[in-house]
Amino acid sequence: MIFINDAYKADTLPREAMENFVQLLSPLAPHMAEELWSRLGHEGGISYVAWPEYDESMTVDAEVEIVVQVNGKIVTRATIAKDLDAQGMQDFTMELAPVKQALEGKTIRKVIAVPGKLVNIVAG
Repeated sequence: MIFINDAYKADTLPREAMENFVQLLSPLAPHMAEELWSRLGHEGGISYVAWPEYDESMTVDAEVEIVVQVNGKIVTRATIAKDLDAQGMQDFTMELAPVKQALEGKTIRKVIAVPGKLVNIVAG
């Protein structure tokens, strides 16, 4: 379903993506997959084709979404590089507009940064 939802948003799809999707669909809906396979221009049945290979490096996320809190209340969420350290996270979040607005007129007492998860700013 995720593939189909993204496919509806795309203007064009690569042929390889469509073929791989039909191959993955074949155990669940074999008759429909055979029809789609023939419409893609292939001769013979889909069940005789080798299973698609995957590239493991493409399954690793380079970015993560973190939560930014001020005094324990969620102010915003941000997407950062996965390997950003705690100090880098603090520097990045201090520049965000919602954080600046929430900290107006307050002094920062403590900043807690958990790499890849959240930044909590204690201000008073």
